[in-house]
Amino acid sequence: MANLDLARLQFAVTTIYHFFFVPLTLGLSILVAIMQTQYVRTGDETYKRMTKFWGKLFLINFAMGVVTGIVQEFQFGMNWSEYSRFVGDIFGAPLAIEALMAFFIESTFLGVWFFGWDRLSKRVHLASIWLVAIAANLSALWILIANSFMQEPVGYALRNGRAEMTDFLALVGNPHVLLQYPHVFFSGVSTAAFFVLGISAWHLLRKGSNTDMFRRSAQYAVVYGLIGIVLVMFIGHSQAQHVAQKQPMKLAAMEALWDSEDPASFSLLTIGDEPGRRDVFAIRVPGLLSLLAYNQFTGEVKGINDLQTEFEQQYGPGNYVPPIAITYWSFRFMVGAGLLMLALALYGLYTVIEKKLDTTPRYLRLLPFAIFLPYLANTTGWLITELGRQPWIVYGLQTVDQAVSPNVSAETVLLSLVGFTLVYGILMVVDIYLLVKFARDDSAAAPQQPDELQPAPAPSF
Repeated sequence: MANLDLARLQFAVTTIYHFFFVPLTLGLSILVAIMQTQYVRTGDETYKRMTKFWGKLFLINFAMGVVTGIVQEFQFGMNWSEYSRFVGDIFGAPLAIEALMAFFIESTFLGVWFFGWDRLSKRVHLASIWLVAIAANLSALWILIANSFMQEPVGYALRNGRAEMTDFLALVGNPHVLLQYPHVFFSGVSTAAFFVLGISAWHLLRKGSNTDMFRRSAQYAVVYGLIGIVLVMFIGHSQAQHVAQKQPMKLAAMEALWDSEDPASFSLLTIGDEPGRRDVFAIRVPGLLSLLAYNQFTGEVKGINDLQTEFEQQYGPGNYVPPIAITYWSFRFMVGAGLLMLALALYGLYTVIEKKLDTTPRYLRLLPFAIFLPYLANTTGWLITELGRQPWIVYGLQTVDQAVSPNVSAETVLLSLVGFTLVYGILMVVDIYLLVKFARDDSAAAPQQPDELQPAPAPSF
C-alpha cells in the first residue's frame, strides 16, 4: 500500500478507537452530575450510590478516551505535515485552547471529585463534577470548531501558499459547527442513556439487593435518552439541509444519486455500479429527498455525475467522488440505529409512566444489547462526516493527497499502524473487561447498614 493509503488507514483506526469513548464521556458526565445534584438537593442516599456507581464507570471510560486521543495530535505533525504546514495557523488555535482550558479543567476537577468524597462540603464537591461535565463538553466544542474549518473554511486568507486566520470570531461562529456540535452533544446524551439503561436492565432482571437504585437509574436514562434521540434527529435534519447547500457531493453520495433530479427521490435500497456510476437495482421514494433537503416536494438535488463535471471545471482535473458504498450504507446504519433507539426509548417511557418497568422482562432483555446501537450510530456518523468530504481534507482548499507528509516512509507508517492497532486492541479489551467487571459488581453501591445494626466500637481506655 502507498504511504497515503497507510496514513489514512492509521488515522481512521485511531479516530474510530478514540470516538468510541468520547460520546459516553460527554453524556455520562452530565448524567452523573444530575444524579449527584439530586443527592445534594434531597439527601437521599440512593442518589449518592447511583452517583458513585456510574461515576466509577465514567472514570474508566474517561481514562481510555485520554489515552487514545493524545496520539491523534502527533499524527498531524508527522503523517500529515503538509496539512499542518498549510492550515496550522488556524487548526492549532482551537486545539491549543482545548488543551489549555477545557482539558486541564476537566482532568483537574475530576481528581478533586474522585478524591473529594467526605473531604469537601457537599456543594463544593457537587461543583467539581459539574465543572468536569462542562469542561468535557467545552473540550468537544473546540475540537469540533477545528474540524468544522475542514468541512467549511471561514475566516481565513491564503498567503504564501498557506491558510492564515483573519477572523477568529468567524471560526468560532462557523455555521457548520453550530449544527455539528449540538448533534455530537446529543449523541453523547443518547450514548450515556443507553449505557445506563442497558446495565440497569441487566441488574433489574437479576433482582439483586439494589433494585431500587437501578430502577431509578433506568427511569432517568429513559427520559435522558429520549430527549437526546429526538434532538439528534431534529438537528440531523438541519445538518442534511446544510450539507445540501455546502457539500452537495456528500449528500449525493449518501443517497447514491448519480444524476441530478427535481424533484429528487430518496433511496430505500440501491445496489449500484460504483465504477460505472449507475444503478443496478434501486427502490426510491419520489420527491422525498427534495422534501428532506428543502422542506418541499420540489427542488433540485445535484447528482454525482453532474457534480463531478462541475468540480472539474472549478478545481481542475481529478476524481471528486467520495467512496459511495461506504457513505451510502453508513448513512442507513446511522439512521436505522437511531430509529431503533427512538422506539426503545418511547416504549421505555411508557413503562415508566405505567410503573411497570420491572414487569417487562422481554424489554429488559433487549436493553443490554441496545448499548451497542449508539456506538454504531456514532461510528457510522463520523464515517459519513469524514469520508463523504473526500477527496478534500480542507473542503475546496486542499486534497488529502496534498496533505500527506512526503518525508515519512510507507514502511514507517505501516509499522506504527500495526503497533497502534495492537496496543489499542489490547487497551480496548482491558477497558471492556473493567467496564463489565464494575458494571456487574453492585456491592459498592449496596445500601449501608443503619448505625444501630453495625457492631459497636470497642471501648477505649
